[in-house]
Amino acid sequence: MKAEQQYMDLFSQYEDVIRHYSSEVLNAPRTQALADLERLGFPTAGSEDYQYTDISQLLAPNYGLNLKRLIIPVNPYDVFRCDVPNLNTALYFVVNDSFYDQVQPKVTLPEGVYAGGLKEFSEKYPSVAATYYGKAATSGRDGIIALNTLLAQDGFVLYVPEGVVLDRPIQLVNIFRSDVDTMTNRRILIIMEPRSEAKLLVCDHSIDDVKFLATEVVEIFAGEGAFFDYYDLEESTESTTRISSLHVKQAASSNVLINGITLNNGLTRNNYYIDLEGEHAEATLCGMSVLDREQHLDIYSYVTHAVPACTSTELFKNVLNDRSTGAFSGRILVKQDAQKTAAYQTNRNLLATHEARMYSKPQLEIYADDVKCSHGMTTGQLDETALFYMQSRGIPKEEARMMLSVAFTADVLSYVRLDGLKERLQILVEKRFRGELAQCAGCQVCR
Repeated sequence: MKAEQQYMDLFSQYEDVIRHYSSEVLNAPRTQALADLERLGFPTAGSEDYQYTDISQLLAPNYGLNLKRLIIPVNPYDVFRCDVPNLNTALYFVVNDSFYDQVQPKVTLPEGVYAGGLKEFSEKYPSVAATYYGKAATSGRDGIIALNTLLAQDGFVLYVPEGVVLDRPIQLVNIFRSDVDTMTNRRILIIMEPRSEAKLLVCDHSIDDVKFLATEVVEIFAGEGAFFDYYDLEESTESTTRISSLHVKQAASSNVLINGITLNNGLTRNNYYIDLEGEHAEATLCGMSVLDREQHLDIYSYVTHAVPACTSTELFKNVLNDRSTGAFSGRILVKQDAQKTAAYQTNRNLLATHEARMYSKPQLEIYADDVKCSHGMTTGQLDETALFYMQSRGIPKEEARMMLSVAFTADVLSYVRLDGLKERLQILVEKRFRGELAQCAGCQVCR
């Protein structure tokens, strides 16, 4: 039996339960998602966009799902304390794939701003939710998106009305908590109306020593002149598998920054789709990872320039140790009418051992003639000359290697536009290279 069949059978058996514990807006696309899943199936290793990660194999085991939305016995506000200095975030939690609303956060946001559960938002503001939900991440694009749309019952929403500026960053902590092997299907919906501004930090943490499988779909809509930062920090466990698809649609003169940092994981597949649909839009997509043991990170990006005078900058860096593996496949599409495009793509990788493997495939597809586009890739080892020089100045070899590795990732961290977060990430990255636990010191549950 193909892996997707068990999920189609599951939906057929529990469709009434899934719909009952969700909302009409989330239920509306399920029928189409079922048809798309049946038609597309799951991507397999060797397919064009999934050459190094066999998604169908990952989804083959039988995981438990919380379809009746039972309350998980944990109060994250009691066990999580973020110690990022001077960050002062508005803090929210998703436990597995349900927004945690048992305790209300002590947060006062500007009038009209909504930060909270997707199910609640879609019930309070159904017309707004229906306008955006599933419109950037259509189930017909990918079997994983179809699966997530089929089973997702809740998630997180950030809605910022026109002209509103959030001075205080929003922080969303995703906590995986279960006594049995568990599958979660998360949704994040970001709606930035024209000339609004906000920053969102999303952190992933796994608590229990069981297997977690997470599908995640993130949709970001940036209206004209909107300014939005999205920081994604993964600090999970070796038994956690994450398959994430992030979709961005940008209107004219909008500015969106996506920065994904993987410090600890099991197996991760991150998809990024960015559509520049309004002139003078600017997108920055970057990320870094520190991998060791047998960890695996697969990154796929697809940036589309559909109109003239837009800019995209893409930078991914990876440091691989032991028997870890990484993959990067990046594609930039410049359509015929997208003159005056500036698009830059870079992938740099360090292999610390002979057993580590990195696969990279940057791509440009250009149909306009008045553009500035470039792409580049390098995979190698630390500079032995620099290593020797540092040792000659009395720095122990392992300390020198750590310092050079930290320096290698510095330009990705330079894209963090929150000073407190940037400083904390620099500390966490250094700890990771030293072999220490890469976790926020304030997270009581991850100790």
